[in-house]
Amino acid sequence: MIWLLLLPWIALTVHTVVNASLLRRLSFDKTDETVAILLPLRDEADRLSPCLRSLLGQSGQIYALDDGSTDGTADLVRAIGGDRVHLHTGAPLPPGWLGKPHACQQLADLAPDADVLVFVDADVVLAEGAVASAVALLRRADVTLLSPYPRIAGAGRLVQPLLQWSWLTFLPLRAMERSPRPALAAAGGQWLVIDRAGYHKAGGHAAVRDDILEDIALARAVKRSGGRIALADGSGFATCEMYQTWPELTAGYAKSLWASFGPRPAAGAVVVLLLFLYASPPLTTAAFLATGHVALGLLALAAYALGVTGRAVTAHATGGRPWPDALLHPAAIVVFAWLVARSFRLHRRGTLTWRGRPV
Repeated sequence: MIWLLLLPWIALTVHTVVNASLLRRLSFDKTDETVAILLPLRDEADRLSPCLRSLLGQSGQIYALDDGSTDGTADLVRAIGGDRVHLHTGAPLPPGWLGKPHACQQLADLAPDADVLVFVDADVVLAEGAVASAVALLRRADVTLLSPYPRIAGAGRLVQPLLQWSWLTFLPLRAMERSPRPALAAAGGQWLVIDRAGYHKAGGHAAVRDDILEDIALARAVKRSGGRIALADGSGFATCEMYQTWPELTAGYAKSLWASFGPRPAAGAVVVLLLFLYASPPLTTAAFLATGHVALGLLALAAYALGVTGRAVTAHATGGRPWPDALLHPAAIVVFAWLVARSFRLHRRGTLTWRGRPV
C-alpha cells in the first residue's frame, strides 16, 4: 500500500507521455494563402542576421518594424533584406502600452490583406519551408492561433526546457484545444501563427497592450472571442537562442515570471509544489537510506526516477537533449524557484526594465 504514495508522480508522468504522443507536429507542406511575416525589432543587431536570412527563404511578405533601436538594427535590415523586407520605423510608445504589443500591433496593421499573420522574434531561425508548413498546420488543426514551439538553444539549457516540460506535464493539450475557457491557454511568443480575421476579432495586440505575457494573453483573447488555439512541436523547423548568456537569462526571466502564476501566494504555492514533487526526492532518498528506512528510500528514489522520465520524454518530444539534462531536473527546479523569487522581489522594488524600458 505504501506504493500508492507514488500516484501523483505516476499520474503526471503518464500525462506527459500521453501529451507527447498527441502533440501536433509540423511536416513539410505548402500554402497558397497570402502570408505576412512580421518581425518586431528593438536593438537586435547582435543576433538578427541568422533570423533575417532564414526569413528571406520563406514564402510570404516580410515586414520589419524598428522600435527605437540605437544599435544599427535598421541598417542591418536594409543591408541584408534589401527590397524583400518592408522596413518601417515604429511610432513612439503611447501611454498604457508595453513595447512588444505595440510593435506587433503596428506590424499587423501594415498587412491588412494577409490571410495569415506570422509573428517571429529576432532570436528565431526558421528552416526552409517553415512558414508554409506552419500555416498548413494551422488550417489542418482548424484553429485560429497556432504556437509552434522552436528548439531552444543558447544559455540556460537546464532551465529553459522547463517551459515545454511544464505544459506537457500539467496542461491537457487536446482539452485545451477544445475548451473555450480562456484560463486554459498557453502560447510562445517567439513564433506565432494566427488567422488574420481571428486576430482582429480578438482585438489584436491592442487587447493585450499592457500584458507582460502578451503571447498567453493573446491566446486567451482569441478564446474569449470564440476562436481556438493549439500548441505544436516546431523544433524540426525552428531554433530559438533566446538568451546568449546567464545574465541575459536572469534578466529575461525577471521581467515576466512575477506575472506567470498570478498573485504572490499562488506563485508561492506552485513553487512549493514543484520543489516537493521534483526537487525533494533525491534528498529524501539519501536521508531515508542513511537512517535505515529502506522502503521509504526506494519510494523516494522511484519518485525521482519518474520525474527524470517525464523530463526525458519532454526532451525527446520537443527537440531537446534528454541526457544528462534529465538527471539534473531537481537542480533545474531549484534554480527556477530562485528565479521566480527574484522576479517577485525586483518587481516589488519597481526596478524591472527590459530593453531600456520599465516593466
